[in-house]
Amino acid sequence: MTGGRARPGKVYLVGAGPGDPGLITVKGLRCIQNADVIVYDRLAGESLLRSARPEAELIYVGKSPEQHALKQAAINCLLCEKGLAGKVVVRLKGGDPFVFGRGGEEAAALREAGVPFEIVPGVTSAIAVPAYAGIPVTHRGYTADFAVITGNEDPTKGDSVINWPQISTGVGTLVFLMGMGNLPQITAKLVEYGRSPDTPVALIRWGTRPEQRTLTGTLQSIAGQAQRAGFQNPAVIVVGEVVRLREQLAWFEHRPLFGKRIVVTRARQQASVFAAALAELGAEPWEFPAIAIARPLDPRPLDQAIIKINRYGWIIFTSPNGVESFFHRYFALGRDIRELTGIQLGAIGPQTAKALEKFGLKVAFMPSEYRAEAIIAGLKDFNWNGIEVLLPRADIARKLLATGLADLGAVVDDVVAYRTVRGDGDAVLLRQLLRNREIQAVTFTSSSTVRNFIEMLGVEGCKERQELLNGVVLASIGPVTSGTLREAGLWVDVEASEYTIPGLTRALLQYWNHPVQ
Repeated sequence: MTGGRARPGKVYLVGAGPGDPGLITVKGLRCIQNADVIVYDRLAGESLLRSARPEAELIYVGKSPEQHALKQAAINCLLCEKGLAGKVVVRLKGGDPFVFGRGGEEAAALREAGVPFEIVPGVTSAIAVPAYAGIPVTHRGYTADFAVITGNEDPTKGDSVINWPQISTGVGTLVFLMGMGNLPQITAKLVEYGRSPDTPVALIRWGTRPEQRTLTGTLQSIAGQAQRAGFQNPAVIVVGEVVRLREQLAWFEHRPLFGKRIVVTRARQQASVFAAALAELGAEPWEFPAIAIARPLDPRPLDQAIIKINRYGWIIFTSPNGVESFFHRYFALGRDIRELTGIQLGAIGPQTAKALEKFGLKVAFMPSEYRAEAIIAGLKDFNWNGIEVLLPRADIARKLLATGLADLGAVVDDVVAYRTVRGDGDAVLLRQLLRNREIQAVTFTSSSTVRNFIEMLGVEGCKERQELLNGVVLASIGPVTSGTLREAGLWVDVEASEYTIPGLTRALLQYWNHPVQ
């Protein structure tokens, strides 16, 4: 564009929800994925930032009781500046932008500056956090109304804007946000204006996150309890008879892996299944792709094998990646699935078999154990003399399977179908979480995840790595991966007896003394 002022972009005021990244709205996530600039808060959930485009500019403006990265006026100016520069901006705010999020002030500043904006509501902590603690803010048998009240009044104001006489006895459930610093005054005011000192109270810190902690008491006792427990913000205060329901409705804190933030080092396209299984059990999976899947540097050997596919008596796939990579190239070369008729298929592991089933293909062989030595033992039941076998595998695959088949009389083409390269996990954030002791476990699903994880960690020396990972449970999918961990001077707390993702999940449950379903 030449001459004149650049056309304004657009600012989306997006509610990130209360902390659990799964509570972001569909529209909110789409905004994050499309943004040129993301201006985010302390409570906005940093894991959501991994959904941003690699080239997106990330600007932290978090505020806490101890410090403000930017004053609100400066944040308003920043949003206007980026919007007027033609950028698509996401202002990512914890909870909902219009529930004590100062979103109204930001929207007014944008309107005055002539910057287009949209509000994308978020799941407010006022409702979600009590729900995760097993406390409904309304219940037919207890109360039909609730109020959301600031627990941190603007200190520049004179008289309180909270109508204490009215809310103390006129509303069934009271939810105070960010009020821990004023908890003694809040409870005293409520009792002063008629609320019974025996009214139940719940304090919920870091609600919806693995760190969630809940403390219950009464208006008379809770301030003292909180002081003794060192209970601080960010916390939600719930006052009312509905707190009694927590005893029978608490669910989040009772899930078997609650409180566990578990690092998943698998490739990004594979991590979601494992992450979903961990999340279902109450953990917070934290994806740190230590590996990525890439096409072969030289596709000609695979192409030649596909062109002459009819010569093979068997194709044995050792991973879902091998299946995906093989068929990606197979169809790119214009081949027909029917050309595989008469070729026996082997799959190492149930997930590999499922990957083949997506193409309508059934396997003739799947071993009961997924180590190369056990696989060779199972293959002895077949006649391999002179049979041509194709192994489309990773560039770093162990040679035991190819050698074992050759020893049985097969003619083996061990072809690179894909490469395993270093992933793009956020190592800076990982080190920060480890130093803050916010990681409870790291899972490894192959030797390459171990080697790349250590390299990406960027910590020189075995002793330094051990110190950084001190207290962290290291979980391995099987003995080969465990051996790589030990060779690197690390330890193995958990090893799956079945070398699959479900097997590793069960091993984690057993480690933390939970029954396996």
